[in-house]
Amino acid sequence: MSHATKARRGLVAAAGLVVLAAAACSTPIPPRSAATARPSAATGTPILPAPIGEHPVGTTVLQLKDTGRPDPWVPEDQARELMVTLWYPTRARAGQRAPYMTPKESELLLKGKRVATTSYDLLSKTRTNAFSDARPAGRKGSLPLVVLSPGFTMPRSTLTSLAEDLASSGYVVAGVDHTYENYATTFPGGRVADCVACDSDSDFGFGTKVAGVRAADVSFVLDQLTGPKAKWPGSSLIDTSEIAMAGQSIGGAGAVAAMLADPRIRAGIDMDGTTYARIPKSGLSRPFLFMGSAGHLLGGRDNSWERDWNLLTGWKRWLALPGADHQSFTDVPLLAGPLGIPIPGDLTAARSTEITRTYVRAFLDLHLRHQPQPLLDKPSPRYPEVKLCDPDRKTCD
Repeated sequence: MSHATKARRGLVAAAGLVVLAAAACSTPIPPRSAATARPSAATGTPILPAPIGEHPVGTTVLQLKDTGRPDPWVPEDQARELMVTLWYPTRARAGQRAPYMTPKESELLLKGKRVATTSYDLLSKTRTNAFSDARPAGRKGSLPLVVLSPGFTMPRSTLTSLAEDLASSGYVVAGVDHTYENYATTFPGGRVADCVACDSDSDFGFGTKVAGVRAADVSFVLDQLTGPKAKWPGSSLIDTSEIAMAGQSIGGAGAVAAMLADPRIRAGIDMDGTTYARIPKSGLSRPFLFMGSAGHLLGGRDNSWERDWNLLTGWKRWLALPGADHQSFTDVPLLAGPLGIPIPGDLTAARSTEITRTYVRAFLDLHLRHQPQPLLDKPSPRYPEVKLCDPDRKTCD
């Protein structure tokens, strides 16, 4: 199954179109450690789970324009424009909560995913935990940077729960909307870019092109965040020697491509994405984590990870969750209840979110903060859903 097909099905029940269910709004409020989005009793809109780190979270949005590169999807656009959301630690404990997405973005995403609802602006009402434009906190050069890249057709906002959790733990997180590759990206002034790339998703070499575009996007974002002309006032807080990238679906393929193209990225994570960028025979020696659903068990329908495993010559792990769905590593399970659609996969929204946050944070703490993480060395009785795969022994324990 292609990334485009899987992404298009991400919010749709396998049997066909879904219908809102009143019972979806009766989810009990969980303990703080059992993350889930819950509907507000007053409004019926979803609330993202609180991050578990020690820091309050700030967020801001940047518009970046690469004048040295025409847009790869709309060549008449002489510059590649990107919208990037930053999440980061702050000392602020009050303020305006950041919007999850705009009403138009919510409408175009839900209509694009064929989600039947009477409230197409519902996702724009989702309550987040980050304070808009709060002042960033930290010592100069002390905060590792993590770039997040979403799946095809999906906006950067669908990785918000993971981003907020990482920021609360002391990371700067940059979520990138890859313009014209999702249903709606809103620019200042209200201009909306739709999914031009959706018209090409069956073309030969499409996945390789997308991965390459994302690699170029991420390198440009790093230039804008860490270079001498950095666009964010808090850029001096970033530790430029400690940068990682994580992506879901084709965003994971983009992580491989970006690491091959940009040595500033010292570690990478692919969450359930077929890898398209071909690793050279000399190998990729920087740390890498594969984290996938049932399709990425050894011998599963996607063999790209097996193809690339021996070419990853540095620290590496392959984690598989047989009960997970392609979208289990995003906010989709958290939003499924309020939307009235089935939670994808066999894991609860709380569990898939906890596992994703825990293992991603452990990987980053190990490789960007150099803190030992025994969780990554062997199967954990606390997380029996997670299998540690060993291609050499042909096992997933």
